[in-house]
Amino acid sequence: MEKQVAAFFDIDGTIYREGMITELFKKLITHELVDQSAYVDRVMPAYLKWNKRQGHYDDYMDKMIEIYYECLVGMRHEHIDFIAKKVIEQKGDRVYTFTRDQIFYHQRHKNKVIAISGSPVELVKEMANKYNFDDYRGTVYLTDDEGKFTGKNIPMWDSKSKHKAIEKLVVKYNLDLSKCYAYGDTTGDLMMLSLVGHPYAINPTKSLIEGIIKSPELSKKIKIIVERKDMIYEIPLNAIDVNYKPKD
Repeated sequence: MEKQVAAFFDIDGTIYREGMITELFKKLITHELVDQSAYVDRVMPAYLKWNKRQGHYDDYMDKMIEIYYECLVGMRHEHIDFIAKKVIEQKGDRVYTFTRDQIFYHQRHKNKVIAISGSPVELVKEMANKYNFDDYRGTVYLTDDEGKFTGKNIPMWDSKSKHKAIEKLVVKYNLDLSKCYAYGDTTGDLMMLSLVGHPYAINPTKSLIEGIIKSPELSKKIKIIVERKDMIYEIPLNAIDVNYKPKD
């Protein structure tokens, strides 16, 4: 059987222009399933640091995931399903032009298009359905016999978990990784980018660029895409200074 080609897409910050889990959490607050103080007191400080460029995006998202994880315990699964659908109905078009066009490109060329995201699987499922993906993987938050979240999870936000997911998808779809594509923006995507023949770093974080620089093989094949306003730039890795400081 002839091997197939797939395109693996992270979602948060790669397709979607922010973190979908933040939108989900805010809707949990407006539906009075979570107290607003959980966001204001514990997430907002990390967000404000990042928003003022005094902190890191990864730190903000890590805090968001931590608080979501805590607040989810005891909540019913159908509530998350309902709110995830609403988030994608209302926000699902808020995506980057480049990655949206790449999704359509791969679909036209009959490649398998697969989402691999650290977002809750309920959100990933709805986003995958909206854009007609062939498959998806997301973080699974486990429930008990009554359908209530237990506080345990099967993560998909880290590089190791995404690596394992891709290994299983290679077998499922008979993929040739040397011909596959991957799109990501943070260090959680580093291994995914390393595994394929055509990796793209989309508006990458500093820590992802640092990880790419440490990998001679990945450095040779990576394409770095930055989208700002209505312009898309491809930037050579050797043009990036991760130690940049303003001149005196």
